Amino acid sequence: MQIKSAVTFVKQFKAMKNLFLLLSGLVIFPLNTQSQTVTDYDGNVYDTIVIGSLAWLQENLKVTHYNNGVLVPNVTDNSEWAGLTSGARCYYDNDSSAYDSIYGPLYNWFAVNDPAKLCPAGWRVPTNDDWLSAESYLGGQMIAGGKMKETGTLHWTSPNIGATNSSGFTGLPGGARDPYNNTFRTLHENGIWWTSFAYTTLASWSTYLWYMNTGVDHNPVPNEFGLSIRCVKDLTTGTGNPAPGDEFRIFPNPAHQLVSIKCDNCPPAILCVYNSLGTMVIQKELTQHSAELDLGDLPAGAYILKISGKHATFLKKLIMQ
Repeated sequence: MQIKSAVTFVKQFKAMKNLFLLLSGLVIFPLNTQSQTVTDYDGNVYDTIVIGSLAWLQENLKVTHYNNGVLVPNVTDNSEWAGLTSGARCYYDNDSSAYDSIYGPLYNWFAVNDPAKLCPAGWRVPTNDDWLSAESYLGGQMIAGGKMKETGTLHWTSPNIGATNSSGFTGLPGGARDPYNNTFRTLHENGIWWTSFAYTTLASWSTYLWYMNTGVDHNPVPNEFGLSIRCVKDLTTGTGNPAPGDEFRIFPNPAHQLVSIKCDNCPPAILCVYNSLGTMVIQKELTQHSAELDLGDLPAGAYILKISGKHATFLKKLIMQ
């Protein structure tokens, strides 16, 4: 009897834990089995990973144009760079052949803040709260950095303490451009990324990973600096009509019974619905760009909708009321 009770307790505990994780924004296993890819204006294709309720690019942004097709200037002269009040990019040591494919450009914050936008459609530069949410989800500020850093010392300076990359973020130490000291610095030592949040009119928040510890740091950096960019995308939708530029849309959300689905890159595709325990409860083939799904037989709770198409996989969290 004691053994049966213990086994029952363990099963109940695991089920409760899975439910808690899903409601906190984690898609339990579908998100780890097949990643979505996204393409920027230049045609660069990025793998993505999920941390909590956000999808993240798995590498630094490499785009050289805004979404309206305007070129982001590549400025090599330091005096010119330091005097800019508009968007620009550069490459570490002004050497794109050596560093672009690995680390991507370094952008000033004016490029981040340009209304034409750098991130692919439906994606955005993360807020400081987005970074804080990711580190909280990964166990807190003191250890999250280790889970976000690429392992080994191919790109990071030894000892790259505590790097496991268990999150899949694959953070790389692309360094920074420091126009005040006319230098590029901290390549291989720091990964430094812009946020979209302005600290003052002269400086904005950034997020740091460092080779000497497992933590995550947040500091204001002058807007003239050159830093890397990662892009994020919300996995959830709101009520009402779908937002433009979102390839996979479900609405209304929360829902009561009928859900409308639109997928710009479908058909053909397979739609799967997973409950809070990670069990598939519905599977359906999508043969049109739009479909209506009757979920009236499902109990209230949180679900994950996954569409697997020929070119990409899309995931959304759905709340049934």
